[in-house]
Amino acid sequence: MSGTRVLVLNSGSSSVKYQLIDMRDGERLAVGLVERIGEASSRLKHTPAGGESREWDGAVPDHEAALKAVAAELAKDGLGLDSAELAAIGHRVVHGGKHFTEPTVIDDTVLAEIERLIPVAPLHNPANLTGIRTAQALRPDLPQVAVFDTAFHTTMPESAARYAIDVETADAHRIRRYGFHGTSHAYVSRETARLLGRAPEDVNVIVLHLGNGASASAVRGGRCVDTSMGLTPLEGLVMGTRSGDMDPAVIFHLMRVGEMSADEIDTLLNKRSGLIGLCGDNDMREIRRRVDSGDERARLAFDIYIHRLKKYIGAYYAVLGRVDAVAFTAGVGENSAPVREAAVAGLEGLGLAVDGGLNAVRGDAARLISPADARVAVAVVPTDEEMEIAAQSYALVIDSENPDLT
Repeated sequence: MSGTRVLVLNSGSSSVKYQLIDMRDGERLAVGLVERIGEASSRLKHTPAGGESREWDGAVPDHEAALKAVAAELAKDGLGLDSAELAAIGHRVVHGGKHFTEPTVIDDTVLAEIERLIPVAPLHNPANLTGIRTAQALRPDLPQVAVFDTAFHTTMPESAARYAIDVETADAHRIRRYGFHGTSHAYVSRETARLLGRAPEDVNVIVLHLGNGASASAVRGGRCVDTSMGLTPLEGLVMGTRSGDMDPAVIFHLMRVGEMSADEIDTLLNKRSGLIGLCGDNDMREIRRRVDSGDERARLAFDIYIHRLKKYIGAYYAVLGRVDAVAFTAGVGENSAPVREAAVAGLEGLGLAVDGGLNAVRGDAARLISPADARVAVAVVPTDEEMEIAAQSYALVIDSENPDLT
């Protein structure tokens, strides 16, 4: 195989994010985003390596048009999809169920299984499928690889993955805890081990992926043994617009007493809850500004957010038994020093602490923010899901073309 480049596609319901990465050195040859697909005015932003960003607004009626626009922008920089340097296209697929435990070369059987999983990922898998099929049409000769958000969490034991409901009912409807953000948790847990100068199989890490969507994972020796999200991304931590953990009887109460429909409750818990439901803002920067100005509603929202986060740190400490590091990642985790400080405050008995000076430093590199003598390292590790998808896709294509080397 002569090609060393991987195009990473993340196809959402109304957007396509992409990066073209050269796997020889990890260089981003181009990054971009098409958003508001299907709306009256769509937007594409494309940035080639070492060049000026290009933006345009116009009609992008569907994902096929979006990917053709992406291909046209890449071609302007001599990076067209017809290039012999392109080794594979790697696709982020949100839900792989129990079946997909690792990156997979896409064929008709894989497509059928992703489609069969739509009922447990109705917002994500259809868009992922559209992106895959469009890319296949543009380059039918090129390996297309699916990298699943759920795959990293398939190593959870049944004791962590099962809900305590009737087994036959659960199996009939695929009800279990799948977890999400898996590519981020895989990347960050491995990078945390590297930061500590140790092999991933020797390190136990609690990873806190804190963005608008948020999840925690307990990683023992490079393998996930528990994670906070469940059948859907609604379970777990308090998020930007999602409630996270809640007594399921609240749903019955809202149906019976509030006379709300299932769709109305779905919207409430996924889009009008979490931080935005508590204080009207889901941007942690704005919430902290309000806290600092004395806003009690923002303070309560922040305190609830931290309380839930601290509970998961403690729970996963118990699950792992020994913790070598706690790693903060994603938008809030990487950029909000007050969240990191508050999350570990009071956990000194568990060996957790942050150094105020180190915590206040901003930067793009992975770094330790705990005191030098801390029993448990506390780290900030920027996530790189696109690189993880590219690396997994490229490794799979190389292995498939060189079976004697595996």
